[in-house]
Amino acid sequence: MTPVARGARGSAWTARHPLPVRVAGVGLLALALGAAANGHGAQAFLLALLATIFATSVLGHLATRVGQPAVLGELVAGVVLGRSVLGVLDPADPAVAAFAELGVLILLFEIGLHTDLRALRAVGAAASAVALAGVVLPFAAGFFALHAFGLATLPALVGAAALTATSVGISARVLGDLGLLEQPDGQVVLGAAVLDDVVGLIILSVIAGLASGTALSAGGVAKVAGVAIGFVAAAVLIGSRALPPLFGAVGKLESASLLGLIGLAVAFLLAWLADYAGSAMIIGAFAAGVVLHPTPEREHIEAKANSLGQLFIPVFFASVGAAVDLQALLDPRSLAVGGVLVVIGVAGKVAAGIAPWWYRGNKLLIGVAMVPRGEVGLIFAQMGLAAGAIDAGEFGAVMLMVLATTFITPPALSALARRGAPHDPPPEAVR
Repeated sequence: MTPVARGARGSAWTARHPLPVRVAGVGLLALALGAAANGHGAQAFLLALLATIFATSVLGHLATRVGQPAVLGELVAGVVLGRSVLGVLDPADPAVAAFAELGVLILLFEIGLHTDLRALRAVGAAASAVALAGVVLPFAAGFFALHAFGLATLPALVGAAALTATSVGISARVLGDLGLLEQPDGQVVLGAAVLDDVVGLIILSVIAGLASGTALSAGGVAKVAGVAIGFVAAAVLIGSRALPPLFGAVGKLESASLLGLIGLAVAFLLAWLADYAGSAMIIGAFAAGVVLHPTPEREHIEAKANSLGQLFIPVFFASVGAAVDLQALLDPRSLAVGGVLVVIGVAGKVAAGIAPWWYRGNKLLIGVAMVPRGEVGLIFAQMGLAAGAIDAGEFGAVMLMVLATTFITPPALSALARRGAPHDPPPEAVR
């Protein structure tokens, strides 16, 4: 997702409304909290939804005001509304779970819409080396470290997989603010982060298959990975030929709303097909975005997806926060596991930045920019918890890693930029 879209979303409501309206909103939030705590059925859900919308908007805005991504404020809102504090938002409620599922599908669709596979050629081998090292190093170190802590194989795989993620939206937002996004270093980060996401989603699909009962064997892993890779490849090959004529015909009707709705319908259709094929639904939503990226109608599709995302995506992040059990998180073992994940999460990505030894740019800046897990790491954690692959304590440890890596990246990148980067490498040094 573009940095503008992710950064602006959390403050959209507060930016559009003056102080008196915001004060009234806080009053409505207080009423909703009280009513939702005592309501039942649809009434309780609607009031919990109202509380979630206001809480994520306000806290998301406050997060951006202190230089942090809006997603952190939305997570905190979920923790406050969840069972550990107020008990208003129940992520296990079928209606909340459905809203959250739509949110993550729209989020992955938007990320796909901003994934230009052809642009990856511009950063070539350097981005590929950073991405490969950024997956292999944290995954291997995390898996063996978690095993050493006594975690079973499947929870260790989930924790290690969460370490492979990179939040391209957070890093891109900070690099853009620093004026580095269009520089070679920034382009390497973007290319590597996109590749990280693609590989990470395939790993996540494999783990989801294992959690659903697929045998943990080389054959079982290869089968699930093959389905995920094959689905994305087939979607790109077939969709790139079948969809442009469809959207070209619809575009002649000059209805931006219709274009957006059909784009979302394609995303939901591919999500269903991915699930039917034995892969993860998010793979299908992501593939739909990748397919539609080159279409001239992308802006209209993105506008409609962003409009829906304003409602559903914060509910997803809030539901992730609401699933945090603070008592389990404060368990010494969970804190120790979380601390190990943080160290490996930072060290693994920073080490990945120096993987392309031939590249003459600012490798430390590239490595640090790959550190934040953000929304991508949260998807890993939520799916692991929903599948029963990790328990509340292990989920809290992964959440701690996601929050810590997301918090430390913006100030670290700013500090590196102030120190001054090396001169821009020549184009041939990037490849």
